[in-house]
Amino acid sequence: MPEPQNENQPTAAEDDAAQRSAARERAQHEHEDVLAALVGADDHDDHTPAVEPEPESHARAGGDGSAVGATEAAAADDDAAAGGAAAPGVQYGVGPFSIREVVIGGVWLVAFVVSFFSILPAQASFTSVWTEGINWILTIAVPTVAVFLLVLRRLSPTGIRRVGSLGIDQFASVAFSVAAVVWITLAWESVMLTARYAAASGYSWVVWVESVLMVAGVVLTVFAPLIPVFAQDFQGRPEAPAHRLARPVRPVAQRPRPVRPAPVAPTAVTPQTPAAAPVAVAAPAPAPAVEPERTREPEPAEPVAADTTVMAAASADAETRAVPTATQAFWALVPEQRDVVDATGTPLFSVGPTAWALVIEERADGFVVRHEDGRVGYLRDTSGVTRG
Repeated sequence: MPEPQNENQPTAAEDDAAQRSAARERAQHEHEDVLAALVGADDHDDHTPAVEPEPESHARAGGDGSAVGATEAAAADDDAAAGGAAAPGVQYGVGPFSIREVVIGGVWLVAFVVSFFSILPAQASFTSVWTEGINWILTIAVPTVAVFLLVLRRLSPTGIRRVGSLGIDQFASVAFSVAAVVWITLAWESVMLTARYAAASGYSWVVWVESVLMVAGVVLTVFAPLIPVFAQDFQGRPEAPAHRLARPVRPVAQRPRPVRPAPVAPTAVTPQTPAAAPVAVAAPAPAPAVEPERTREPEPAEPVAADTTVMAAASADAETRAVPTATQAFWALVPEQRDVVDATGTPLFSVGPTAWALVIEERADGFVVRHEDGRVGYLRDTSGVTRG
């Protein structure tokens, strides 16, 4: 009988060694899964008692249990980092609304109901903000619009996103701030009236309750990012481009001043123009082209010495006849009523046989006539004109 016992003992030892190696492999896989999921840590704790010889195996591998401790520490650090990064992304509230929005809605609801009570003492006539002029606009209507937009933003994310250049939260901050200032002003007036005249001459309790509620609205809108309970409502929001009216302003450049020394530049260039001056004057100028014709008339007469005086007299007579036609003004009297027109043919004024007209220039196509008021025009029909 001892022989069967000797044959069974090696088989049990081999099974034990196989189970231990399988347990070590499972432990290794569990340590790796811890880095990927938070549940892996709990699974590792459940299987830890079955892996007692694990430090011995690591010692045989050439070290102590420091590698396992480092792996567990790194896994714990990763879990803590992953939990800390994921915490701001989860926001809990009441239905689709955050805690801050629910509180703002409650504050507005109480203020809206209280606004229907009289703001004057009981002995005075009933007067609420809804019946006193347009005080209802800044005191309760503007905060009502702000709360409506906050609700609409949650129920319809693609609806109204801003009011002008202000976002919904920015508009709510402005609305509650303005309403708080108005109610606090009324409360201060109540104190002044009570101190100056009588104990019951100020406003009623409505003013004080509304002042407290609007200040609470300012805290929930303007100072909410600084309060840890409500700061989560502003974290993790997707980035969006700002409205063009809310973006930083463009730098303003100085308007370039007109360069005054510009006319000086041609004066500096004028010394270089004399070389081109003869070309510019000789080609287009009509005056030099006429004068040579006048000078050529006496040149053929120079060889004839006997007729010098005759040619001189003839040239002088020609000049005296040419001067009046070009520059000399004279008076003219037309036999009938005629129009004097401008360069485009539009009538400017008319001349007639009852008055003399001043002709300042005589041309081939008519007279240049000047009126008494200074207007200048052209008299095309010069037939039968009497010269004065």
